Amino acid sequence: MANVPLDMIVAVVNEDVIMESELINKVESARNQIQQRGGQIPPGNVLERQVLDGLIQSRIQLQLADRAGIRVNDESLNSAINNIAANNNVSLSQFREILEEDGYSYEKFREELRNEIKLSQLRKRFVENTINVTEKEIDNFLANKKFQGDEESEIRLSHILLALPDSATEEETAEVKKLAENIRQEIIAGADFAEIANTVSDGQNAKNGGDLGWRKPADIPSLFAEYIPNMKKGDVSEPIQSSSGFHLIQITDVKSEKKIVIMQTLSRHILVKTDQFVSDKQARDKLIKLKNRIKRGDDFAMLAKGNSDDSMSAIDGGSLGWMSPGELVAEFQREIDRLQPNEISEPFRTQFGWHIVQVLERREHDNTESIKRSKAREAIYKRKLDEAVQSWARELRDEAYVEYRLDDY
Repeated sequence: MANVPLDMIVAVVNEDVIMESELINKVESARNQIQQRGGQIPPGNVLERQVLDGLIQSRIQLQLADRAGIRVNDESLNSAINNIAANNNVSLSQFREILEEDGYSYEKFREELRNEIKLSQLRKRFVENTINVTEKEIDNFLANKKFQGDEESEIRLSHILLALPDSATEEETAEVKKLAENIRQEIIAGADFAEIANTVSDGQNAKNGGDLGWRKPADIPSLFAEYIPNMKKGDVSEPIQSSSGFHLIQITDVKSEKKIVIMQTLSRHILVKTDQFVSDKQARDKLIKLKNRIKRGDDFAMLAKGNSDDSMSAIDGGSLGWMSPGELVAEFQREIDRLQPNEISEPFRTQFGWHIVQVLERREHDNTESIKRSKAREAIYKRKLDEAVQSWARELRDEAYVEYRLDDY
C-alpha cells in the first residue's frame, strides 16, 4: 500500500489552523490568476508567504464574523450565485458545469463565496459604516485638483502691482499695503479692475488693464496659486506681498471643463398604498376617481393633500420637486418620461403602491458641479475606506494569536 503524505499544519490562528493542502491550493490559484492577468509571478517562497498571510487575515476576520453573529443563509447564497451566473450570461446549471470543467468543486465555490459575503458584511459593519465624507473635504479635494492642474478648466487673471522700492521702510510698506486694501474695496464696491490697473498698476500688463490672459491651473504663478482655489469668477484677492510690492489679482473669467447638461422634470403625484385592507383594484379605482375629479376642475394639489399616502410630498400638494434621471424608481421614471407637460398619467404601480403623476415642467440643468462633487465624494470615500480597512486589519492581526509552523517562517 502506497504511503499517503500527511497533511501538515502550516499556521495556528487563535483556535483554528491552516493546513498545508489549503495553502498549496491557494498558491496554485493565485499563480493561475497572475498568469491570466499577464503579471509577473513572484518567487515561490514570496508568493507562498503572501498567500499564507492572506489566509491568516481572512481566518481572523471570519472568526470575528462568527463571534458577531454574521450568518449567510442558503437563500442569500443561492441568490448571489444566480446573479453571478446571470452576469456571465449563463444559466445556473451551465455555470456549475463550467466550474467542474475547470476542475473546481461547486460545493467548495459555494463555501468560499459564503465566506466572501460574510467578510463583506463584517467590513460594512465595523469599517464602512464608520466612514464619513464631509462637504469641506470635497471642497478641499476639488480645490487641490484645480491647483494641481488635473482639470481641463482655464482661468483668466487680471493683476495690479503696487511696487515697493528695494529699501522700503516699514512705514512705506504699511502705506502701500493700505493703498492696496483701499483699491480692493473700491473694486468690490463696483469700480472697474481694468481701469484702475491701467491707472495705478506698476505691472508689465498695466496698459492692458492688468490682463494676464488665460492660464491653466498649472501655469498660474506660484505666488498666486494658493489663493486661486478659494476664489471664484469676479473675486479680488487680499493684497499679496512679495519682494516686488503688493499684488491684487482678480479672476475675470473661467473656462470650465465640458458641461454635463441633463433634463430635469418637475412633477407631482398622488400615492395610494395597498395593504390587508386596500387591494390593488381598490387603490387603482380610487386613483381613477381622483383623476376624473381633476379633469372636472378639482385642484390636484388639494386632492394630493387629502388623499396621498406619501406624507412628505402630500404636504406640498404632491410635489416631488425638480428630479434628475435616475433619482426615481424605474417604473415611475418611465411614466413621467412619456408624459407631456400638464398631462396626468393613468394609475400605475411601483414598489410603493399605486400612483397617478402629473408633469408640470421640464428644464435643462447644468449638472457638471453635482457630478464633479459626486465623483470627488466617491474618490475620497474609497481612499478613506482603503486606509481604514488596512488599519482595522492590522489591529485585528496584532490582537490575534498566530503561530507559523513552517520551517522557513
